[in-house]
Amino acid sequence: MNRTAHILRGTAAAATTAFLAALLAAPTAQAAPGARTLYAAPDGRGTSCTVSRPCTLEGARDLARTESGRDVRVLLRGGTYRLAEPLKLGVDDSGKNGRTVTWAAAPGARPVLSGGRDLTGWQRNADRTWTASVPAGVTPRQLFIDGERAVRARGEACAAAVCDATTTGMTGANATGIAHWQRPTDAEAVVRVRWRNYHCRIAGISGDIMTFAQPCWTNSASGTDRTGPAWDSTTVDSTRYSGVAFFENAPELLDTPGEFTWNSQARTVTYLPRKGENMRRAQAVTPHTEQLLVLDGAHDIAVSGIGFAYAAYRQPGTDEGYAGMQAGLTLTGATGPVDHAGRYYTKPTAAVTVRGGQRVSIDGARFDHLGGAGAILEAGTKDSTLTRSAFTDLSSGAVYVGDTEPQPGTALAGERNTVSYNTIHRSGVEYTDSVGIWAGYEAELTVDHNTLEHLPYSGISVGWGWNQPEAQKSVLRDNKVTDNRITDVMEVAQEQHDGGAIYTQGAQPGTVLSGNYINRSAFGNTERDGNGIYLDEQSSHILVERNVITRIGYKWVSNWADYGIRNTARGNWTDTVAPALGGTGSVMTDNLTGLDRLTAAALAVASRAGAHGGRVEQLRTDLARSGTATQSSTEGAATAALALDADTNTDTRTLAEAGAWWQVDLGTKRRVRQIEIWNNASSTTADFDVITDDRTIHVSGKSLRPTVLDLDSGTRTVKITARGTGRVALSQVLVHP
Repeated sequence: MNRTAHILRGTAAAATTAFLAALLAAPTAQAAPGARTLYAAPDGRGTSCTVSRPCTLEGARDLARTESGRDVRVLLRGGTYRLAEPLKLGVDDSGKNGRTVTWAAAPGARPVLSGGRDLTGWQRNADRTWTASVPAGVTPRQLFIDGERAVRARGEACAAAVCDATTTGMTGANATGIAHWQRPTDAEAVVRVRWRNYHCRIAGISGDIMTFAQPCWTNSASGTDRTGPAWDSTTVDSTRYSGVAFFENAPELLDTPGEFTWNSQARTVTYLPRKGENMRRAQAVTPHTEQLLVLDGAHDIAVSGIGFAYAAYRQPGTDEGYAGMQAGLTLTGATGPVDHAGRYYTKPTAAVTVRGGQRVSIDGARFDHLGGAGAILEAGTKDSTLTRSAFTDLSSGAVYVGDTEPQPGTALAGERNTVSYNTIHRSGVEYTDSVGIWAGYEAELTVDHNTLEHLPYSGISVGWGWNQPEAQKSVLRDNKVTDNRITDVMEVAQEQHDGGAIYTQGAQPGTVLSGNYINRSAFGNTERDGNGIYLDEQSSHILVERNVITRIGYKWVSNWADYGIRNTARGNWTDTVAPALGGTGSVMTDNLTGLDRLTAAALAVASRAGAHGGRVEQLRTDLARSGTATQSSTEGAATAALALDADTNTDTRTLAEAGAWWQVDLGTKRRVRQIEIWNNASSTTADFDVITDDRTIHVSGKSLRPTVLDLDSGTRTVKITARGTGRVALSQVLVHP
């Protein structure tokens, strides 16, 4: 034996000894008497599945199937398991005779199941971009450079006056320059209409007219009798359509570092690096394999400490495209049954899918850099849990529980599932209509102590059906949404509307929403929109209790429909006032509203909320509330004082006149650090000056809800004056010391 071989063998022996020592020392790794432990590794092979001779994932699964009558553990060594197809576990892989099969990270290890494909061989171009060839069968819809998401090259918005959408296509090919692009049929139009999001590929151009891939465009337009309630007006050809948010994936749009394009004909990706990126050394990964772990009919299985990364979601890249209906679910297929209740919508593809599972637990998992969703529990999954897991940088929603059939048979009913102590950060990066946690028709669901932050649309959504006749009776009941921390959702820049931090649908007797901390939902909005807790449509028999809800773009609680009956909101804390609940028999009682400081009890509830608890953003004292408001004139009953009533749902309004103004006199000169100006419901106030004793600040364009100005100066008065002829109309003005 030569010296090098001796050293290598000694190193391997030492590593094995260290691994065994860690295994014996770790409390979580101690096997129950009689348990069988198997081992897998990224470079595993053979059928031994021992600590010194680990198997592949499939090899370990197949050996585990031969065990019966005792617990089985499969421990995964650290590293990346590159999957060409998902690891599938079914009835044969389940715990038998009351035992459990556990798939877990080995002590100290961080295994990752990956659906990614590396893109290598990058060549520099004269324009500072870099190009790489793409292997056959791989279609890069997302690209990650050293773990950071790149953006498909995108252009500016195109207003409806130019890009006018109809049921058959869209104008604007000439005005946008798309008619002259090299490969316009690789590009997509991305459209946002209220709560919906559409992504359809351009199929052809004739003169100024663009047509789009089918059935994507047909399913995005009216006339299918499948896009939801008959009253729906959020299709691409509706009056609510305001234009294309942006076109994407064309080399003509590649002008910002961090952007890339995919050329389907040349089978190449071209990327413009960010500062500091070296494409000769960088790791470039594109998601390719759709699902990484599928449990189909499995029971008594535990999954612990495993990471899931770079899973793909291929549907949007096909002619199906992405005809988003709500919450990340899409309308698919060229034909289908008449559907006004969303019974036949399609969920996104997820890295982990549990179908018809029982007593399945997923704990301590990591979901990162996904082209679709994180985890789905569906098709009658029962008594299963998703806990203490982290979801970061997902194109679609993080968690989907349940289905869209209001009265499934017993075998397909979702019951007693739990989603708790998870953190969700930046989901819905690409499909901005998706939500953090979605649940369809579930019974006894628990959504508890999760932290959700920086999401484009609603945070948690429970229920379905829009009060349609076929959905008015369902299995929904006894669901608990408790002690969650939901911050910075309904992000204004993403242009998704009509949602809330917590959103519900359908009659759900026994359902409780309690102990949640909600801060900044649609804060800084361009219109009166975005709720704290939104009891939409037929939401009924729901208790809203002891929640802390602050800095909301519209209502802290909304129950607008008279057929959303017998809801109760009691004992909540909030900084604004909401109209009375509109549902028949619905009541509000003992709520502390219009606060400018949170009480000790409210701070205690908010600080405990979420996966790990945390800091609470205290409210700031409002000097204006004790001041005196006046305005240049008054239209009807819209008096100046309504801007000081702590209610962002009431408005002041002057007449249309030259130099219209509104003013608050604080009574004495005070040191002012910040001013919040909340526009009225019609976003009337625009192009105005904010005048204090020693300065004037001009605000161009429309005021937001709110526009926030930092000044740090002494003043007795704050005056808002419109330039030119017009009105000043305000929902609220707050002056913070």
